[in-house]
Amino acid sequence: MSTESEARIQRISTLPFEKAGAASGGLISGIAPAVRDIWAHRALLDLLIRRELKARYKDSALGFVWSFIRPLTMLAIYYFAVGQVLGAARAVPQFAIYVFAGLTLWGLYNEIIAGGTTSILANAGLIKKVYVPRELFPLASLGSALFNFVVQFAVLLAAVLVLGQFPVSWDLLYIPVAVVLTVIYGLALALFLSAVNVYLRDVQYLVEVALLILFWASPIVYSFGMVVGRAAARGQDWIVTLYQLNPMTDIILAFQKGIWRAGSETTTLGDGTVVGPQPYPADLDARLLVIGVVGLVLLIVAQRIFARLQGNFAQEI
Repeated sequence: MSTESEARIQRISTLPFEKAGAASGGLISGIAPAVRDIWAHRALLDLLIRRELKARYKDSALGFVWSFIRPLTMLAIYYFAVGQVLGAARAVPQFAIYVFAGLTLWGLYNEIIAGGTTSILANAGLIKKVYVPRELFPLASLGSALFNFVVQFAVLLAAVLVLGQFPVSWDLLYIPVAVVLTVIYGLALALFLSAVNVYLRDVQYLVEVALLILFWASPIVYSFGMVVGRAAARGQDWIVTLYQLNPMTDIILAFQKGIWRAGSETTTLGDGTVVGPQPYPADLDARLLVIGVVGLVLLIVAQRIFARLQGNFAQEI
């Protein structure tokens, strides 16, 4: 071994070990370093989002047009199967707008969680080669989901304008509130589940089943008024309370209240049936505030769990 090499080895041996990335810290103190680390790598996050969007439609003749086709197909299926065949549309005015509003927000929530859960394993090659903040990968899934949401929301907004159903009221403020809350809960679950999925690979499959159950446990293809009416008819008001334990119930109701004007008015349907306003929770604003606070706490806890588990990601994948 040359003298120069020995000198270099000797010099390196005297250097202290340095930990790459943000310091772990405590429950609260560890958040700021993690945020700074993510911000320092924001250019990489932008590249990861672009890569994910391009990879999704790679070699596709229609490309991003599929962002329109899939939700419109789902709308057609639910509108005819649930709305017309099963008769749900007979009690819900402007049923197409109602269903598409719920599908649009749920699509954002579903995509953040489903994509985020598998994001670490999907980027195993990059994780094992270089250091990057691991949170970038669930965040890239979030960015991709937001892009698709914007596309679908544009379609929803166009439909509302064409049908002359644009809600000109303060209820419009419910739309950004609902979107922000959806992002908070989606990101919290994505961070937690992506970390756990590295150690327990069955998690990604359990998530698919859980999301399917939660979809039907949310007022998307049937109305909240239907749930309230059935519970009242049976004298089982506790069902509504149990139903609202799902935070997405109130979040979706807020989004619908913001974009679905017919739900806040008394409407006469084509067959002469008079449908009153939807029975939105009287304390919806307070519930959204509580949901927001709980969501922020969950997001902080999820990030700290993620930070604790990420140390062995490279070895486990």
